[in-house]
Amino acid sequence: MQSQDQTLARLMALAQDGDAVAYRTVLEESRRWLLRYFSRRIAPSGIDDLVQDTLISIHAKRASYDPARPFLPWLGAIARYRWVDQLRRVYRQDETELEDVHGVEPEDEAIMARISIDRMLAVLPDGQAAAIRLVKIDGLSIAEAAAASGQSEALIKVNIHRGLKKLSASIESA
Repeated sequence: MQSQDQTLARLMALAQDGDAVAYRTVLEESRRWLLRYFSRRIAPSGIDDLVQDTLISIHAKRASYDPARPFLPWLGAIARYRWVDQLRRVYRQDETELEDVHGVEPEDEAIMARISIDRMLAVLPDGQAAAIRLVKIDGLSIAEAAAASGQSEALIKVNIHRGLKKLSASIESA
C-alpha cells in the first residue's frame, strides 16, 4: 500500500507537470481503487456512476494535490465527499418518491407529524415527555409548564435537556 501510494504520488506530480501518460496511469489506478472503495459502500448499480463522478472531481481538483503529501488519503477524501453527496441524492430521491407514492395531502401531514412526535415521545419517561410537550410543542414558558405539570422549574429544564438528548441519540442510532 505504501509503495502504491508513493508511486501514485510521483505519477500525480508528473501529471501536474503535464505528463499525459502519467496522468492516464493515475486515473486508471484511481479508478481501480475507487471500484474497491465504493463496492463496500453502495449498491453495485451505482458504482460506475459514482466512480466517474469522483474521477471528474479528481480532474477538477488535480491542481490542489500537494506532491509532498501521500496520494491515497487525498483520493480517499475526494471519494468520501462524492459518496456522501450520492447518499444525499439518493435520500432526497427516496423522500420524493415516498411522497408521490403515498399521496399525503397537506392536511394529512399535520396528522402524520403528530403521530411521529407521539411515537418519539413514547420512548421517554413521562416527566421528560410532558416537559418537552408543554414547552417545545405547546409553547408554554418554563414557569407555566412547571405549574401545569407539578414539576419544579429546574426539573422542567433538566427533563427537557435529558429528553431531547435521548431523542437525539435514538434518532442518530436509527
